[in-house]
Amino acid sequence: MSKESIASALKQATETKFLEIGSDIINKVPEIFAAQFPGKKAIVIADPNTYKVAGEKVHKALKEAGLEGEEPYILDDPNLYADYVFVEKIRDYLKDKDVTPVAVGSGVINDLAKRASSELKRSYMCVATAASMDGYSSAGASITNKGAKITHACEAPKALLADIDIIADAPPLMTASGYADLYAKVVSGADWLLAAELADPQNPKKGIEPMTSAWNIVQDGLAEALQDPEGAKKGEHKAIELLTEGLMLGGFAMQSMESWGAGVSRPASGSEHQFSHLWDMEHHTFKGEMAKKFGLYPNQDEQAPSHGFKVGIGTLAITAMYELMLKTPVEELDIDAAVEKWPSLEEQLKEIDEMFGGSDIHPFATTQTTDKYVSKEELKEQLTKIKNNWPALKESIRKQVIPYNETKKRLAAVGAPVEPEEIGIDRNRLRESFYRAHKIRSRYTILDFAYRAGYFDQWVNELFGENGVLKG
Repeated sequence: MSKESIASALKQATETKFLEIGSDIINKVPEIFAAQFPGKKAIVIADPNTYKVAGEKVHKALKEAGLEGEEPYILDDPNLYADYVFVEKIRDYLKDKDVTPVAVGSGVINDLAKRASSELKRSYMCVATAASMDGYSSAGASITNKGAKITHACEAPKALLADIDIIADAPPLMTASGYADLYAKVVSGADWLLAAELADPQNPKKGIEPMTSAWNIVQDGLAEALQDPEGAKKGEHKAIELLTEGLMLGGFAMQSMESWGAGVSRPASGSEHQFSHLWDMEHHTFKGEMAKKFGLYPNQDEQAPSHGFKVGIGTLAITAMYELMLKTPVEELDIDAAVEKWPSLEEQLKEIDEMFGGSDIHPFATTQTTDKYVSKEELKEQLTKIKNNWPALKESIRKQVIPYNETKKRLAAVGAPVEPEEIGIDRNRLRESFYRAHKIRSRYTILDFAYRAGYFDQWVNELFGENGVLKG
């Protein structure tokens, strides 16, 4: 991956003005902070682990440079995760203090500091400690709020530093999680190809976006970034640097989509992420030997699988569905029959009542499904476009999607879970998750095509049938 591609992506980013990735650069934090936040004082935001591996060094360097505004704020809750209650704690602590946050950590710390900073209308800096997810540079934070896992609108960090020496020493499970999160861009890219077929540049709709330069930001270097899962697992610097760059580029791509509205994550998130978000919203945890093997918090009995691990299982599930799609004669689709069977919005909302009635997910799924509902006339137009252009679209999807067996091999090589049971999801629940995940996001994906074209039951039955790859 060339430095030119990073520089080009940074130019297209609307909020992040500085990024440095390299070895032995942690002591450059004061220099970068002073240049990007002139006249400001800093406060380090970390948890006990990230403070130990990098936060203490950052704090000491800032203090020696005369840039410390407050003592570090350490989030030491043993059940710390990306929940809005922790955003409120950071925000309330900082609101009367004239300091600029320096988030030292990975997914949780960055998202919490990002949202809190946004609510305070302050820019912030992030020092990455692991290649564990793609949210460092994104304009938005994935946070659970009142039971619903949603992407909250907020500004990306103004400055980012990623010291490869520190990141390479992160727990291998965190690296595996980041690799799985980056790998998801393969199938989310296929979802975008599918949605872009329906997009009208003259009448753009959120959820059915046309292709933009964000595609190239994510996809051009993706194959290179994913080429060495074994090296990433071992903490080899070249593999870790490529992985880190790939994750950062995903965030810059999302920033470049801001004209579409706040928190548009189309370049980096598709149907595979809907599985992860669903399980988050269901407050999924697991325990036992698999939890010990794939849990990032060994002192806790009940484990919440990492974002990347949930996304990785979602990626395998959606990859399997895409392989079925490529075998299906879509060019023979009976559009009139599909339109005739299209359930009304009222009927679809009854499905949501049955799936989510009485849960925190119900109102969210109702809103998302209502937002993406189309009339029979609109459905006929959509299906006609895909059917008529299927030969070319099929070839594009075929080139985009990495085969299921190869995907499974690479995820296993990096140390990520490859069976749903490894994150506490049994086969029946995985099967139901196809249906439930479809209802919680208005973004157009393969799940929407399958539902609208009448293939959903057929494909799910085949995936979990006698010879299905998801049978287990």
